[in-house]
Amino acid sequence: MFSGTLKIDVLLGEVHSLKQKRALIRPVLADLNRRPGVGAAEVALQDLHRRAVFGVAVVAGTHRRVVELLDDCEGAVSWRPELEVLSVRRRVRSDEDD
Repeated sequence: MFSGTLKIDVLLGEVHSLKQKRALIRPVLADLNRRPGVGAAEVALQDLHRRAVFGVAVVAGTHRRVVELLDDCEGAVSWRPELEVLSVRRRVRSDEDD
């Protein structure tokens, strides 16, 4: 079994309140969470209205599938014009790492 995580730090476009921020990130998280084997949430900077950090976790039977899922999720966030990706941190682990 393999697991992988992404930590995606983004700058939001024309957002002037936390309410606007939530309206912008809610569909992004919903899109990520609809994917099989993927869990996503806003994990940091909840009090800042122009920044967000998404945490994404995936589990799969092979290293290759984990990498494919992480690539797909990173791409799903990166293509959105209302978000500017500032950084991405990726980690893949095997159950043999323990």
